[in-house]
Amino acid sequence: MTTAEDIIATIESMRDERQAANLMRFFKTGRGEYGEGDRFFGLKVPQTRAVVKEARRDVALPEIEKLLYSQWHEVRLAGFLLLVEEMKAALPSKRRDSDARARRRDEIAEFYLRHARQANNWDLVDMSCPKILGEWLIHRSANGSMPDRAILDRLVGSDNLWEQRIGIVTTWRLIREGQTGDTLRLAPKLLSHSHDLIHKATGWMLREVGKKDMEALDDFLERYCTTMPRTALRYAIEKKDEAERQYWLRQNR
Repeated sequence: MTTAEDIIATIESMRDERQAANLMRFFKTGRGEYGEGDRFFGLKVPQTRAVVKEARRDVALPEIEKLLYSQWHEVRLAGFLLLVEEMKAALPSKRRDSDARARRRDEIAEFYLRHARQANNWDLVDMSCPKILGEWLIHRSANGSMPDRAILDRLVGSDNLWEQRIGIVTTWRLIREGQTGDTLRLAPKLLSHSHDLIHKATGWMLREVGKKDMEALDDFLERYCTTMPRTALRYAIEKKDEAERQYWLRQNR
């Protein structure tokens, strides 16, 4: 079995100080910024994915937990990407599902939720939650029932920025199945949020709703566009034609 120490050593061997400095600026690691104190080895995402590809399905959850609590951003990313691989392996096959796979999905989702606050930057959230929690929510649990989507409301109602973003971005996977109701239920709860990262995520998910059901998006905008954050609105209407975009922006003044 591959250990956390093995993965950390591999990642550290690929260290790039110049790229690390760029990433620290990009991910806002300065004092008072949302990524304050985060540290980088300087790997690009494809490099981290290559490390994960080499180790996937060979790392136990206790070892993944060690990765998630690393001070290094790329190590935490590797941990979350390993969880994505674990969930992928537990999905139903084309012909059947098994109780063992359902139990494994429950285990992975519960593990992710316990450690969700370690996804403490937007990229860690966005690359993990739709493929872990999102997949879990659209497949049966070990008890035969569907997972309770009230977990999304709990996350959105959290006092933690990253859990809140997980709550809304997880719905991306549901939208892809044509299930837009959760996004439309959760989005109003975030419209008064103070942080730009939540405005962007909410608008992004609303834009994805529009790809599946433009009428539902328009109904939402009719109700909320005058009061929703400008950033959220711009993201939500990004795929509309120029005339429509200008119409909605005028309502938001």
